[in-house]
Amino acid sequence: MLVPPIGCHDEFKGDTSMSTDVAAPAAPAPAPVRMTAEQREAFERDGYIVLPGVLSQAELIRYTAAIDHLYARATRLGEIARDGSLHRLSAVAACPELADLMTHPAAFPMVWQTLGWNVHVYHSHLDVHPTVPSAKPFRFEWHQDGGRQNREIESNPRPRMSVKLAFWLSDVSEPGRGNFKVVPGSHLTNRIDGPPRRDVEWPDPEGAIPVTVNAGDAVFFDRRIWHARSDNHSPITRKAVFFGYTYRWVARRDEAPAIPAVLAGLTPVQRQLLGVLGGRANHAVDGGDHAWGHFPDEVPLYGYLKENGLLDPGFPPLIP
Repeated sequence: MLVPPIGCHDEFKGDTSMSTDVAAPAAPAPAPVRMTAEQREAFERDGYIVLPGVLSQAELIRYTAAIDHLYARATRLGEIARDGSLHRLSAVAACPELADLMTHPAAFPMVWQTLGWNVHVYHSHLDVHPTVPSAKPFRFEWHQDGGRQNREIESNPRPRMSVKLAFWLSDVSEPGRGNFKVVPGSHLTNRIDGPPRRDVEWPDPEGAIPVTVNAGDAVFFDRRIWHARSDNHSPITRKAVFFGYTYRWVARRDEAPAIPAVLAGLTPVQRQLLGVLGGRANHAVDGGDHAWGHFPDEVPLYGYLKENGLLDPGFPPLIP
Protein backbone atom coordinates (compact mmCIF):
# COMPACT_ATOMS: atom_id res chain seq x y z
CA MET A 1 0.00 0.00 0.00
CA LEU A 2 1.34 3.41 -0.92
CA VAL A 3 1.50 6.34 1.47
CA PRO A 4 -1.28 8.81 0.52
CA PRO A 5 0.70 12.09 0.70
CA ILE A 6 2.92 11.05 -2.26
CA GLY A 7 2.42 11.90 -5.90
CA CYS A 8 -0.93 13.40 -6.80
CA HIS A 9 -1.40 14.46 -3.17
CA ASP A 10 1.96 16.22 -2.99
CA GLU A 11 0.39 19.65 -3.14
CA PHE A 12 -1.37 18.89 0.14
CA LYS A 13 1.73 18.04 2.21
CA GLY A 14 1.12 21.05 4.39
CA ASP A 15 -2.50 20.14 5.09
CA THR A 16 -2.60 19.44 8.82
CA SER A 17 -6.11 18.04 8.52
CA MET A 18 -4.70 14.83 7.07
CA SER A 19 -4.37 12.01 9.59
CA THR A 20 -0.86 11.15 10.82
CA ASP A 21 -1.91 7.98 12.60
CA VAL A 22 0.24 4.93 11.98
CA ALA A 23 -1.58 2.61 9.62
CA ALA A 24 -2.71 -0.75 10.93
CA PRO A 25 -0.92 -3.81 9.54
CA ALA A 26 -2.27 -4.72 6.14
CA ALA A 27 -4.69 -7.62 6.00
CA PRO A 28 -3.51 -10.74 4.17
CA ALA A 29 -3.97 -10.41 0.43
CA PRO A 30 -7.05 -12.27 -0.80
CA ALA A 31 -6.55 -15.28 -3.00
CA PRO A 32 -6.51 -14.40 -6.71
CA VAL A 33 -9.71 -15.08 -8.59
CA ARG A 34 -9.73 -17.70 -11.32
CA MET A 35 -11.32 -17.01 -14.67
CA THR A 36 -14.33 -19.28 -14.91
CA ALA A 37 -15.12 -21.36 -17.96
CA GLU A 38 -18.09 -19.09 -18.61
CA GLN A 39 -15.92 -15.97 -18.41
CA ARG A 40 -13.33 -17.51 -20.70
CA GLU A 41 -15.99 -18.43 -23.25
CA ALA A 42 -17.52 -14.94 -23.13
CA PHE A 43 -14.13 -13.23 -23.38
CA GLU A 44 -13.05 -15.28 -26.40
CA ARG A 45 -16.46 -14.82 -28.06
CA ASP A 46 -17.21 -11.16 -27.28
CA GLY A 47 -13.75 -9.70 -26.68
CA TYR A 48 -14.65 -8.35 -23.23
CA ILE A 49 -16.21 -9.28 -19.91
CA VAL A 50 -17.57 -7.23 -17.01
CA LEU A 51 -16.13 -7.91 -13.55
CA PRO A 52 -18.79 -6.67 -11.12
CA GLY A 53 -17.97 -5.30 -7.68
CA VAL A 54 -14.19 -5.41 -8.03
CA LEU A 55 -13.67 -2.37 -5.80
CA SER A 56 -14.93 -2.13 -2.25
CA GLN A 57 -16.61 1.06 -1.09
CA ALA A 58 -13.44 2.03 0.81
CA GLU A 59 -11.33 1.50 -2.33
CA LEU A 60 -13.78 3.46 -4.41
CA ILE A 61 -13.57 6.41 -2.01
CA ARG A 62 -9.76 6.25 -1.84
CA TYR A 63 -9.13 6.10 -5.58
CA THR A 64 -11.77 8.73 -6.34
CA ALA A 65 -10.20 11.09 -3.80
CA ALA A 66 -6.77 10.59 -5.37
CA ILE A 67 -8.07 11.44 -8.84
CA ASP A 68 -10.06 14.40 -7.49
CA HIS A 69 -6.88 15.82 -5.93
CA LEU A 70 -5.00 15.36 -9.20
CA TYR A 71 -7.82 17.02 -11.13
CA ALA A 72 -7.85 19.97 -8.71
CA ARG A 73 -4.11 20.43 -9.14
CA ALA A 74 -4.35 20.15 -12.94
CA THR A 75 -7.10 22.78 -12.88
CA ARG A 76 -4.92 25.20 -10.93
CA LEU A 77 -2.05 24.63 -13.36
CA GLY A 78 -4.25 25.17 -16.42
CA GLU A 79 -3.84 21.57 -17.63
CA ILE A 80 -7.52 20.87 -18.13
CA ALA A 81 -8.97 20.67 -21.64
CA ARG A 82 -11.43 23.35 -22.76
CA ASP A 83 -14.35 20.99 -22.19
CA GLY A 84 -13.22 20.43 -18.60
CA SER A 85 -11.85 16.93 -19.22
CA LEU A 86 -8.55 15.43 -18.11
CA HIS A 87 -6.84 12.56 -19.95
CA ARG A 88 -3.57 11.83 -18.13
CA LEU A 89 -1.19 9.15 -19.43
CA SER A 90 1.12 7.01 -17.25
CA ALA A 91 -1.46 6.67 -14.51
CA VAL A 92 0.85 5.53 -11.70
CA ALA A 93 3.57 8.07 -12.51
CA ALA A 94 0.88 10.77 -12.46
CA CYS A 95 -0.91 9.44 -9.39
CA PRO A 96 1.02 6.79 -7.38
CA GLU A 97 -2.02 6.00 -5.23
CA LEU A 98 -3.37 4.07 -8.22
CA ALA A 99 -0.55 1.50 -8.17
CA ASP A 100 -2.59 -1.10 -6.29
CA LEU A 101 -5.17 -1.07 -9.07
CA MET A 102 -2.56 -2.57 -11.44
CA THR A 103 -2.44 -5.75 -9.39
CA HIS A 104 -5.93 -5.81 -7.90
CA PRO A 105 -6.58 -9.44 -6.84
CA ALA A 106 -10.13 -9.40 -8.22
CA ALA A 107 -9.03 -8.24 -11.70
CA PHE A 108 -5.30 -8.62 -12.39
CA PRO A 109 -5.44 -12.46 -12.45
CA MET A 110 -7.46 -12.15 -15.67
CA VAL A 111 -4.33 -10.67 -17.23
CA TRP A 112 -1.85 -13.39 -16.35
CA GLN A 113 -4.41 -16.11 -17.04
CA THR A 114 -4.65 -14.68 -20.56
CA LEU A 115 -1.13 -13.47 -21.40
CA GLY A 116 1.03 -15.34 -18.89
CA TRP A 117 3.70 -14.05 -16.51
CA ASN A 118 6.14 -12.20 -18.82
CA VAL A 119 4.07 -9.01 -18.96
CA HIS A 120 4.22 -5.32 -18.13
CA VAL A 121 1.95 -2.28 -18.31
CA TYR A 122 2.79 -0.61 -21.60
CA HIS A 123 0.07 2.04 -21.55
CA SER A 124 -2.24 3.47 -18.90
CA HIS A 125 -4.36 6.52 -18.38
CA LEU A 126 -6.79 8.10 -15.97
CA ASP A 127 -9.78 10.04 -17.24
CA VAL A 128 -12.13 12.66 -15.87
CA HIS A 129 -14.97 13.75 -18.17
CA PRO A 130 -17.58 16.18 -16.82
CA THR A 131 -20.87 16.86 -18.56
CA VAL A 132 -20.47 18.12 -22.12
CA PRO A 133 -22.94 20.27 -24.07
CA SER A 134 -25.41 18.38 -26.23
CA ALA A 135 -23.95 20.08 -29.30
CA LYS A 136 -20.31 19.12 -29.87
CA PRO A 137 -18.23 18.84 -33.06
CA PHE A 138 -18.43 15.30 -34.39
CA ARG A 139 -15.41 13.03 -34.23
CA PHE A 140 -15.38 9.36 -35.21
CA GLU A 141 -13.65 7.75 -32.23
CA TRP A 142 -13.92 4.05 -33.06
CA HIS A 143 -10.56 2.27 -32.97
CA GLN A 144 -8.57 -0.77 -31.95
CA ASP A 145 -5.76 -0.30 -29.43
CA GLY A 146 -2.20 -0.91 -30.56
CA GLY A 147 -1.51 1.92 -32.98
CA ARG A 148 0.94 0.83 -35.67
CA GLN A 149 0.48 -2.81 -34.69
CA ASN A 150 -2.73 -2.61 -36.69
CA ARG A 151 -0.86 -1.54 -39.82
CA GLU A 152 2.38 -3.49 -39.57
CA ILE A 153 1.46 -7.00 -38.40
CA GLU A 154 0.37 -9.27 -41.22
CA SER A 155 -2.35 -11.60 -39.99
CA ASN A 156 -6.11 -11.93 -40.03
CA PRO A 157 -7.31 -11.65 -37.38
CA ARG A 158 -4.52 -9.66 -35.81
CA PRO A 159 -2.82 -11.20 -32.76
CA ARG A 160 -4.16 -10.24 -29.34
CA MET A 161 -0.81 -8.74 -28.17
CA SER A 162 -2.36 -6.95 -25.20
CA VAL A 163 -5.36 -6.74 -22.90
CA LYS A 164 -6.78 -3.91 -20.86
CA LEU A 165 -8.49 -3.42 -17.50
CA ALA A 166 -10.83 -0.46 -17.06
CA PHE A 167 -11.75 0.42 -13.47
CA TRP A 168 -14.91 2.52 -13.15
CA LEU A 169 -15.03 5.05 -10.33
CA SER A 170 -18.30 6.62 -11.48
CA ASP A 171 -21.71 5.16 -12.21
CA VAL A 172 -22.14 4.45 -15.92
CA SER A 173 -25.01 2.02 -15.42
CA GLU A 174 -27.12 3.98 -17.91
CA PRO A 175 -26.28 5.14 -21.45
CA GLY A 176 -25.29 8.77 -21.92
CA ARG A 177 -22.77 8.85 -19.08
CA GLY A 178 -19.62 8.67 -21.19
CA ASN A 179 -19.95 4.91 -21.52
CA PHE A 180 -17.33 2.67 -23.04
CA LYS A 181 -18.85 1.48 -26.34
CA VAL A 182 -17.91 -1.79 -28.02
CA VAL A 183 -18.89 -4.01 -30.92
CA PRO A 184 -19.05 -7.47 -29.31
CA GLY A 185 -17.04 -10.02 -31.24
CA SER A 186 -15.23 -7.40 -33.33
CA HIS A 187 -11.83 -8.37 -31.86
CA LEU A 188 -11.69 -10.97 -34.64
CA THR A 189 -12.33 -8.36 -37.34
CA ASN A 190 -9.47 -6.31 -38.76
CA ARG A 191 -11.64 -3.64 -40.31
CA ILE A 192 -14.90 -1.78 -39.78
CA ASP A 193 -16.55 0.75 -42.03
CA GLY A 194 -15.60 4.31 -41.21
CA PRO A 195 -15.43 7.81 -42.68
CA PRO A 196 -12.58 9.11 -44.86
CA ARG A 197 -11.77 11.59 -42.07
CA ARG A 198 -12.68 11.48 -38.39
CA ASP A 199 -14.61 14.76 -38.58
CA VAL A 200 -17.03 13.41 -41.22
CA GLU A 201 -20.29 12.39 -39.56
CA TRP A 202 -20.72 8.64 -39.61
CA PRO A 203 -22.98 6.19 -37.76
CA ASP A 204 -21.72 3.83 -35.09
CA PRO A 205 -20.69 0.41 -36.41
CA GLU A 206 -23.41 -2.20 -36.71
CA GLY A 207 -23.90 -4.03 -33.43
CA ALA A 208 -22.32 -1.31 -31.28
CA ILE A 209 -23.51 -1.17 -27.66
CA PRO A 210 -22.72 0.97 -24.60
CA VAL A 211 -21.22 -1.01 -21.73
CA THR A 212 -23.29 -0.17 -18.65
CA VAL A 213 -21.57 -0.84 -15.33
CA ASN A 214 -21.67 0.40 -11.76
CA ALA A 215 -19.02 2.37 -9.91
CA GLY A 216 -16.54 -0.20 -8.60
CA ASP A 217 -16.94 -2.57 -11.55
CA ALA A 218 -14.12 -3.35 -13.97
CA VAL A 219 -14.13 -4.28 -17.65
CA PHE A 220 -11.51 -6.68 -19.00
CA PHE A 221 -11.10 -6.45 -22.75
CA ASP A 222 -9.02 -7.60 -25.68
CA ARG A 223 -7.13 -4.68 -27.22
CA ARG A 224 -8.40 -5.68 -30.68
CA ILE A 225 -12.05 -5.04 -29.90
CA TRP A 226 -13.38 -2.03 -31.78
CA HIS A 227 -14.36 0.50 -29.14
CA ALA A 228 -14.94 4.18 -28.43
CA ARG A 229 -15.85 6.53 -25.62
CA SER A 230 -19.27 8.14 -25.83
CA ASP A 231 -19.95 11.70 -24.69
CA ASN A 232 -21.12 12.31 -21.16
CA HIS A 233 -24.43 14.16 -21.19
CA SER A 234 -25.33 13.27 -17.61
CA PRO A 235 -24.80 15.33 -14.44
CA ILE A 236 -22.38 12.62 -13.20
CA THR A 237 -18.68 13.24 -13.88
CA ARG A 238 -17.18 10.23 -15.62
CA LYS A 239 -14.06 8.90 -13.85
CA ALA A 240 -12.10 5.81 -14.86
CA VAL A 241 -8.61 4.32 -14.84
CA PHE A 242 -7.28 2.11 -17.66
CA PHE A 243 -4.27 -0.24 -17.60
CA GLY A 244 -3.01 -1.93 -20.76
CA TYR A 245 -0.86 -5.05 -20.31
CA THR A 246 1.38 -6.60 -22.94
CA TYR A 247 4.48 -8.78 -23.20
CA ARG A 248 7.69 -7.34 -21.79
CA TRP A 249 9.34 -7.53 -25.21
CA VAL A 250 6.87 -4.91 -26.49
CA ALA A 251 7.96 -1.29 -25.93
CA ARG A 252 6.26 0.70 -23.20
CA ARG A 253 4.53 4.04 -23.74
CA ASP A 254 4.24 4.77 -20.03
CA GLU A 255 6.70 6.61 -17.84
CA ALA A 256 7.75 4.89 -14.63
CA PRO A 257 7.45 6.80 -11.34
CA ALA A 258 10.71 8.62 -10.66
CA ILE A 259 10.20 9.43 -6.96
CA PRO A 260 12.29 7.05 -4.78
CA ALA A 261 9.65 6.97 -2.05
CA VAL A 262 7.07 5.83 -4.61
CA LEU A 263 9.33 3.09 -5.96
CA ALA A 264 10.03 1.92 -2.41
CA GLY A 265 6.31 1.48 -1.84
CA LEU A 266 5.79 -0.82 -4.83
CA THR A 267 5.66 -4.59 -4.63
CA PRO A 268 8.08 -6.61 -6.80
CA VAL A 269 5.25 -7.48 -9.20
CA GLN A 270 4.24 -3.82 -9.46
CA ARG A 271 7.85 -2.89 -10.22
CA GLN A 272 7.87 -5.50 -12.98
CA LEU A 273 4.70 -4.06 -14.46
CA LEU A 274 6.16 -0.55 -14.44
CA GLY A 275 9.43 -1.66 -16.08
CA VAL A 276 11.38 -1.07 -12.88
CA LEU A 277 13.61 -3.95 -11.82
CA GLY A 278 16.58 -3.54 -9.53
CA GLY A 279 15.12 -0.26 -8.30
CA ARG A 280 15.41 1.78 -11.50
CA ALA A 281 13.52 2.10 -14.75
CA ASN A 282 14.54 0.08 -17.80
CA HIS A 283 16.88 -2.12 -15.75
CA ALA A 284 18.07 -5.00 -17.91
CA VAL A 285 19.64 -8.28 -16.83
CA ASP A 286 22.03 -9.74 -19.40
CA GLY A 287 21.11 -7.17 -22.02
CA GLY A 288 17.72 -7.33 -23.70
CA ASP A 289 17.27 -11.04 -23.05
CA HIS A 290 15.59 -10.40 -19.70
CA ALA A 291 12.47 -8.91 -21.25
CA TRP A 292 12.24 -11.91 -23.58
CA GLY A 293 11.71 -14.22 -20.62
CA HIS A 294 15.06 -16.02 -20.60
CA PHE A 295 15.34 -15.64 -16.80
CA PRO A 296 11.91 -16.60 -15.41
CA ASP A 297 13.13 -17.02 -11.84
CA GLU A 298 14.12 -13.35 -11.84
CA VAL A 299 10.66 -12.24 -13.01
CA PRO A 300 8.58 -11.39 -9.92
CA LEU A 301 5.23 -12.49 -11.34
CA TYR A 302 6.67 -15.85 -12.37
CA GLY A 303 8.03 -16.27 -8.83
CA TYR A 304 4.71 -15.36 -7.27
CA LEU A 305 2.78 -17.79 -9.46
CA LYS A 306 5.33 -20.55 -8.85
CA GLU A 307 5.29 -20.09 -5.08
CA ASN A 308 1.50 -20.25 -5.01
CA GLY A 309 1.05 -23.18 -7.39
CA LEU A 310 -0.58 -20.97 -10.03
CA LEU A 311 1.75 -21.45 -12.99
CA ASP A 312 -0.08 -22.34 -16.18
CA PRO A 313 1.73 -24.95 -18.31
CA GLY A 314 0.41 -23.05 -21.32
CA PHE A 315 3.01 -20.33 -20.54
CA PRO A 316 6.18 -22.39 -19.96
CA PRO A 317 9.63 -20.83 -19.52
CA LEU A 318 12.06 -21.10 -22.39
CA ILE A 319 14.20 -24.24 -22.61
CA PRO A 320 17.59 -23.48 -20.99
